[in-house]
Amino acid sequence: MKTLASVIFTWLIASIGFTQGYNIGDTATDFNLKNTDGKMVSLADFKDAKGFIIVFTCNHCPTAVAYQDRIIAINKKYKSQGYPVIAINPNDNPMYPEDSYENMIVRAKEMNFTFPYLFDEGQKIYPKYGATKTPHVFVLNREEKGLVVKYIGAIDNNSGDAAGVTNKFLENALNALLEGKDPNPATTKAIGCSIKPAA
Repeated sequence: MKTLASVIFTWLIASIGFTQGYNIGDTATDFNLKNTDGKMVSLADFKDAKGFIIVFTCNHCPTAVAYQDRIIAINKKYKSQGYPVIAINPNDNPMYPEDSYENMIVRAKEMNFTFPYLFDEGQKIYPKYGATKTPHVFVLNREEKGLVVKYIGAIDNNSGDAAGVTNKFLENALNALLEGKDPNPATTKAIGCSIKPAA
């Protein structure tokens, strides 16, 4: 029988191991995850994309929910410019049934998501990125060596009030890339709920 200390130690090791992930300038590997329409989606499917806005998000987190309309608006603005949103739910944990694949389908329909909403079944992808929060954003730029990580962090500086945003970190990063520049800042602190590793 596991002691409480061993359970806590295992959880801490998992959490620490899952936060390594990508740094700015790293090349991201592709994935193949199930979308809410039942189809498998990979970045290779988007042949004409200049890059991607990878957003780790979920159904249950109030912060993630608060950003849903903003994520839809960002996809509408930047998909046509070559940077589509790819949303990924990293919470494959029976303790959070609201984040189940079945409930993802419901949420995608309710919100009329215009982007893929993928399920990280087995929690294999978010550790590679080093995502720790929902939402947590990673902007990838297509370059000669592959999909290069150019921005990591928050969407903006006001999670609770879209009207009160004074610094649109993600949009500033995307605008810089569209101008052929590196984002500055390239990293910000992601604000949201912690990703829930499976027990």
